[in-house]
Amino acid sequence: MEADIAPVAALMADPTRATMLTALLSGRALAAGELARLAGVSAPTASAHLAKLLDGGLVEAVKQGRHRYYRLKGHEVAEVLETLARISARPAVRSLRQSSQARQLEEARTCYDHLAGRAGVALFDGMRERGYLAGGEVTAEGERVLGRLGVDVEGARRARRRFAPECLDWTERRAHLGGALGAALTGVLLEEEWLVRGRAPRSIVVTEKGRRGLEATFACKELTSH
Repeated sequence: MEADIAPVAALMADPTRATMLTALLSGRALAAGELARLAGVSAPTASAHLAKLLDGGLVEAVKQGRHRYYRLKGHEVAEVLETLARISARPAVRSLRQSSQARQLEEARTCYDHLAGRAGVALFDGMRERGYLAGGEVTAEGERVLGRLGVDVEGARRARRRFAPECLDWTERRAHLGGALGAALTGVLLEEEWLVRGRAPRSIVVTEKGRRGLEATFACKELTSH
């Protein structure tokens, strides 16, 4: 029996809900108030939309003390959203702020829990050029280098998701590293402050330390640092 995709497609088709889901592609849990602000709707309207997303299994709620936050249900939802982004038209840029945010997202951003944009593509290219990745698997040299950085390669292999798939980047139209390994590596780069989260939702900034480290370790060149 074929899957019934219409209900899920209908949930994603609403502009307000689509904006909320896109904001949650940062991989971070956000409060209803923040999602309401990003979507440009009132708090009651945001709550109504979030209730539908919860019922549809696209988001989940996380309680922290008296506060409630929302995040995507899982990487499967993120993969669907990224796929839709690749086949969708780019929104028109109508202000300097939107232009600046678009440039930031193109330079580096999170694709749910792994690095995307020019930085993500450069990282993936560098890993393959240096022989750290081959045929969707980490080489012995790659394990040594990643282990030295603090990446738990074996833990990524045991994760209940694909290990190191190519993820087609919706701005670069080339692949970046996705899956459990991409998430593990990005987490370490954030912990080591080679990457920091930018001001715009989902944006990532490559630090000067990160630029030097990525170039030396992964042969990533021409990355912007701030």
